Amino acid sequence: MAIGHTAAVSLLGVVGSVVDVEADIAPGMPGITVVGMGDTAVAQARDRVRAAVLNSGFEWPQTRLTVSLAPAGVHKRGAGFDLAIAVALLAAADVVPARRAREAVLVGELGLDGSVRPVPGVLPCLLAAAASGRDSAIVAPDNLAEASLARGVEVRGVRSLADLVAHLKGEPGRLIEPGPGVSVVAGRGPDMAEVFGQGQARYALELAAAGGHHLAMIGPPGAGKTMLAARLPGLLPPLTEEESLEVTAIHSVAGVLDPRTPLKVDPPFVDPHHSASLVAMIGGGSGDIRPGSVSLAHRGCLFLDEAPEFRRSVLDALRQPMESGSVLVMRAKHMARFPARFQLVLAANPCPCAAARDVDCACPAGVRQRYLGRLSGPLMDRVDIRVDIPPVDLVALTGDAPPQESSEAIRQRVVQARERAAFRWRAFGYRCNAEAASADVRELWKSRGPRTSLLDHAVRVGSLTARGYDRVLRLALTAADLAERGRPAESDVARALALRCGEAA
Repeated sequence: MAIGHTAAVSLLGVVGSVVDVEADIAPGMPGITVVGMGDTAVAQARDRVRAAVLNSGFEWPQTRLTVSLAPAGVHKRGAGFDLAIAVALLAAADVVPARRAREAVLVGELGLDGSVRPVPGVLPCLLAAAASGRDSAIVAPDNLAEASLARGVEVRGVRSLADLVAHLKGEPGRLIEPGPGVSVVAGRGPDMAEVFGQGQARYALELAAAGGHHLAMIGPPGAGKTMLAARLPGLLPPLTEEESLEVTAIHSVAGVLDPRTPLKVDPPFVDPHHSASLVAMIGGGSGDIRPGSVSLAHRGCLFLDEAPEFRRSVLDALRQPMESGSVLVMRAKHMARFPARFQLVLAANPCPCAAARDVDCACPAGVRQRYLGRLSGPLMDRVDIRVDIPPVDLVALTGDAPPQESSEAIRQRVVQARERAAFRWRAFGYRCNAEAASADVRELWKSRGPRTSLLDHAVRVGSLTARGYDRVLRLALTAADLAERGRPAESDVARALALRCGEAA
């Protein structure tokens, strides 16, 4: 009896765990069995591996073969176990040295001709391998740039099973070394200088960027709502190294990374169509649990254009991740948690007919009310800034207005405001005002904030909820940060309350 050992990685959501792959060759009827709670792709690995081994010029053992993926209680999904299974079988058959087969974590799908194909989620796989103490990994060439982002792991690529076997036997030059470094391309994106007029909306967008606040814009078509939303990522600070790896790992699991420039350095901008399903928005799936739009927008912007046209269940499902910054997708036998710390931007016309001017609207008052009523009260209670967008002024449209401020100039103020907020919350670890817990905000306000008589009155008359009260305090802190004030003033509270209630002029 002979046993071969290799290692692979099982991925659930963005969390990976190292899997020991064992192959046993024993007397019995020819056949192969794969055990260890694998999905359909894992079960089908036996056919891919057999064809790859034979077409690579090696003999297939005509005896009883058993492959175990341990720990057996962990679900295994995808075709990324193919390479490890093949090498474990060849090690059990003494084709490759057993000691060399155990040295590296192997992640890759096998083609029937023995070629090694890329798989999604390589970065979180290797981050998990590094956390478990593994220091070497071999992946498909198309995954090599992404895999090299994982620190603490020596990563190399392999084109085929035959090349890997030759390497394990001691032949040099059969693996692909990573390049000098991953190319990083920071996207410039659309510029705020291209937005005509809309001074109040421009300030609201800057305030949202500085504090990480959610934003709703309501106005007629052509007023610039989509233009403004698309420029929000350009106002946000670049992602830190930790944030870049976090965002890249999510996009890797989703399979949407560009293999040429895998590292995400800019805040993402995700704008799903209003026909998006609940699973597409939140994440999930009948087989693999995949991240949804809320997670793809992590550390960036989730833009819902024509927000009232989205299904009510999809919109209301945003409420929990807006508060917690993560989403837990549960199935009968397993669950996965995805990060979802995004900034929500809602854009809506004031009514179904979407007339350019209110005087031209043909919708009865009840129709207008029901249309915007599709955005539920609990959802809107979590939106810090609400702005009415008027039609573009003719002077601004014809180009007679002075030049508008660029995104770069605004971003500098945003970065400075975020630095002030980060210094304020340094003992708590919050990155911006919107992330601060309500109890911490109120405690800070007792010592540094002005009187809140305006807010007290708004709560008494029912125009502000307890959640809204705390969100106005956070918004006032951001207004003070932008104005370079160490303490918020009463004018900051008044402006924050007006923006919260959609009454800013």
